[in-house]
Amino acid sequence: MIALRSILFNTAFYSNMIIRMIILFPYYFLSPRKKALSVPKGWATSSHWLMEKIVGTTFTIEGLENIPKGGYILAPKHQSFWDTFALLPWLDDPVYILKRELMWIPVFGWYVAKQKMIPVDRGAKGKVMAEVLERTKAEMQKGRQLIIYPEGTRRPPGAPPSYKFGIARLYRDLDVPVVPVAMHPGLFWPRRKFLRFPGHFVVRILPPIAPGLDADAFHEKLMHDLEAASDQLLIETAANNPDLPLPETARARLAELAKAG
Repeated sequence: MIALRSILFNTAFYSNMIIRMIILFPYYFLSPRKKALSVPKGWATSSHWLMEKIVGTTFTIEGLENIPKGGYILAPKHQSFWDTFALLPWLDDPVYILKRELMWIPVFGWYVAKQKMIPVDRGAKGKVMAEVLERTKAEMQKGRQLIIYPEGTRRPPGAPPSYKFGIARLYRDLDVPVVPVAMHPGLFWPRRKFLRFPGHFVVRILPPIAPGLDADAFHEKLMHDLEAASDQLLIETAANNPDLPLPETARARLAELAKAG
């Protein structure tokens, strides 16, 4: 049954995305940039509905009151394709730093370019990265929210942390708050797998880290706060979803936490 529901959901999810991009193409590209955001936000909302109705997966967001006004960096855990779009309906005007290859995808890349997302060559250094920083500063001065994943790439739930220092440099140079977000969507929408699992999970938005810390001190605090919240959520999610098949990384981490008391 889970396999059948997963196939139905994946078909509906990607069909919904493609059909919306085609039908709403004129509205999206003739509208002002920020007004056009209603299209991807509507797609995200409809995707949540499809996941609930077809798979039986729901979520709750805690800590929305921790989101500051204006520009800030949102720093979520990254486990799944789900967390690349899921929070769009709750963000005013997000901007992503993303792989430049995504801009080359027909139609999708045009949608991304319309929102003035910031493409980057992951192997770039020096002058190129300085240009990326300047573009990011320019967008955030408009009050936009930068979404960046501290670990850089998707990680399995419970896997040992692997935080990159790039977010600390952005925190230092942009001089804005950073809002950590703990969640475990990878337990329900695993990376590199087509299966989708029913259940309920929590997205926990933590209090923002104010600007002004030394980059090293910030990096240490971000990792401490986000990992502590993630561990607590892993315990809660496993307890509240006893039939959920946990990946080996999650089982190992739960065993470590149980042993530590």
